Amino acid sequence: MQKTGEKLVIVGDGEFAEIAFEYFTRDSPFEVAAFSVEAPFLKRDRLFGLPVVPFEQVQSLYPPAQYRAFVAVTHTRLNRVRRRLFQAAKDKGYTPVSYVSTHAFVWHNVSIGENCFVFEHNVLQYHARLGDNVILWSGNHIGHRSTIGDHSFLSSHVVISGYCEIGESCFFGVNSAVGNNVKVGRDCVIAAGTVVTRDTVPGKVYKADREPRPRASSRALFKIKADEE
Repeated sequence: MQKTGEKLVIVGDGEFAEIAFEYFTRDSPFEVAAFSVEAPFLKRDRLFGLPVVPFEQVQSLYPPAQYRAFVAVTHTRLNRVRRRLFQAAKDKGYTPVSYVSTHAFVWHNVSIGENCFVFEHNVLQYHARLGDNVILWSGNHIGHRSTIGDHSFLSSHVVISGYCEIGESCFFGVNSAVGNNVKVGRDCVIAAGTVVTRDTVPGKVYKADREPRPRASSRALFKIKADEE
């Protein structure tokens, strides 16, 4: 893809950051200039020949007026780490960018927020909407007029049917599915292979059963503290 000269800093240097570098480099108009990691986690100074700099200093090295940002963190701590860094990057003045694979099917009136990453073979139907900071791994289906809340993470081959409302900071395991007109509350974990046909209770874990029911607290599973609510 032809580059436009727009520069990008990737926040993170783990596996997802490496994947993001590959996709942004080969399938986007952006040019990655550097990686940035919080100082306590800074273990190297170069990645793919590019600088890895402390996040605490990134705005002085790569000014937000000249660079965009993408926070490349997965569902760590039920998406709390990605949510915190997304907001921190915005507070520093960065405009977070989104990546949408050229091999995804996205209808013309789909809405996609900031810092989203849409892998190949996702299908986003008529008037579907992704909030900010949403990750769709490969091969998902987002049905017509469905909404995916901010900071949520969908693994591969998840089906969200039409007119669904997915709350903030949810996690969906591979091959899970949600029926039409279902509301999934915030902070829910829908385990791999689980089919949800009724509205869920916020903050619960749902595992595959004939009739899935809440099992445990999703916040306890991810060790979320009260000040992270």
